[in-house]
Amino acid sequence: MAAWWQGCVLYHVYVRSFFDSDGDGQGDLAGVAAKLDYIESLGVDGIWLSPIHSSPNRDWGYDIADFDGVQGDYGTAEDFQRLLDAAHARGLKVVLDEVLSHTSDEHPWFIESLTGGKDGPKADWYVWADPATDGTAPNNWLSVFGGPAWAYQPARRQHYHHKFLRQQPKLNWRNAQAREAALSVLDHWLAKGVDGFRLDVAGTYLHDETLADNPAVPVAERRGLHWSHAGNLQRHLHDSNLPENIEMLEVIRRRVEAHGDRFVFGEFSEEEARCGAYLSPAEGLHSAYTFVLLLAKKLGPAFVREHFATLASFPDHWPTISFSNHDVPRTLTRFGGEDAEPQVAKLMFALLLSLKGSTLIYQGEELGLPQAELTRDQLRDPVGDLYWPYAGGRDGCRTPMPWTPGANLGFTTATPWLPAAAEHAGLSVEAQDADPDSTLAFARAIIAVRRGSEAMRLGGMDFLEAPDPVLAFVRRYEGEAIACLFNMGAEPAVISDPALAGAERLGPEAGEAELRGASVGLAPYAAAFLRLSK
Repeated sequence: MAAWWQGCVLYHVYVRSFFDSDGDGQGDLAGVAAKLDYIESLGVDGIWLSPIHSSPNRDWGYDIADFDGVQGDYGTAEDFQRLLDAAHARGLKVVLDEVLSHTSDEHPWFIESLTGGKDGPKADWYVWADPATDGTAPNNWLSVFGGPAWAYQPARRQHYHHKFLRQQPKLNWRNAQAREAALSVLDHWLAKGVDGFRLDVAGTYLHDETLADNPAVPVAERRGLHWSHAGNLQRHLHDSNLPENIEMLEVIRRRVEAHGDRFVFGEFSEEEARCGAYLSPAEGLHSAYTFVLLLAKKLGPAFVREHFATLASFPDHWPTISFSNHDVPRTLTRFGGEDAEPQVAKLMFALLLSLKGSTLIYQGEELGLPQAELTRDQLRDPVGDLYWPYAGGRDGCRTPMPWTPGANLGFTTATPWLPAAAEHAGLSVEAQDADPDSTLAFARAIIAVRRGSEAMRLGGMDFLEAPDPVLAFVRRYEGEAIACLFNMGAEPAVISDPALAGAERLGPEAGEAELRGASVGLAPYAAAFLRLSK
């Protein structure tokens, strides 16, 4: 029997932007609880909450100062327990976002590591190294967020390593006590009843103890993505993504499994195969996602075919599938551009729910929301300020969820922490609830199709030959076979295959499709699902 998480659909809630229950301009846990009826109405299996722990918010929750606590903006431990109980009463799983590779520089562990001296009890809980003789960083490691991945602290006359902001010091997982403290965080929340975890930057637990320099990406191999951040100009082989990371993933999974029927999956952004992103559920984490689908932006079959060609090399791996989250521009804008056809939103949502794996839906994706445009003075993301105006950072996908027309789109009665997006004014939940042809109505219908089909949830995936820009594949499980067809172009297209003969239409329409014998005609940006007769 398949585990509950295989083929599940999780709804990703970015808590700060979901719903403000107390009028302070910030989304909160009580706000999530207030909208559980809506989440349940989507037909999803559970929710993944962005980090809920106490944080100075240098990186908006991904710099944690107390792993056992709840962020004050979000409420109390009692608010979380009420949310957890209410979700479970509806049959919804609750998955937390855990950031165990680094902490905030305000975490008591780091303060003690800094102030307790080189011989103190937590001296080696973080990655410290002496400066070069001229005072510069110990090696060439670069931060994801710009500049050297080292910060000097005169109290220790040493640098500490930070893969991200300087306020996010790297926890030293090679220290057994530090590692156990991090693992105990999982025990704490599992004991409270959470159903699992999404692990942030799961390839970064270990660093090279010799502090060897990272090699440069050869100039001839550099593409646009490499030039988008200075840190991308080197291969991150020694600061993170070590083969030994695989051992840590297994340790984590076993720790989670000790609490029963739980789920742990990870985010991997670099050197994925090297550090364990594609392992089987019996070797590493239960599942994982990479940034391949999150960074794709050319609408066409190639990005799907290429990713699943990679996955085919790891047949025992169970993938997690995501097109959108709090770190990347929204799906509709990324693939459709600033003037995207609304139909593209339905097309991409249908594709997301059709691919093999466990599915992550980012809040608002079911509404077909485009990326929001913000001015520099409205930005809260440190990455957004780094490369302005050439890149706007991550705030454009983090703006408040649009619930109703009117002031602040129903998110808050106060001034919201990020402005409600003008681009979302006509796309609120209330407006789409009243429209049977809305993206929201389609999203609910296609989720229902997936829930009702073992082939769509658990089946393998066989690609069909199809003319570009048509993407076609068959999901099979035991005696059930579902053909999934997508016209990813702006002109009508036809796909013909003997397997389609005698098929019957299944589920909602995303654009017009006409079945003629063994051929299917697809309108621009249309998706169709057929139950095959053999």
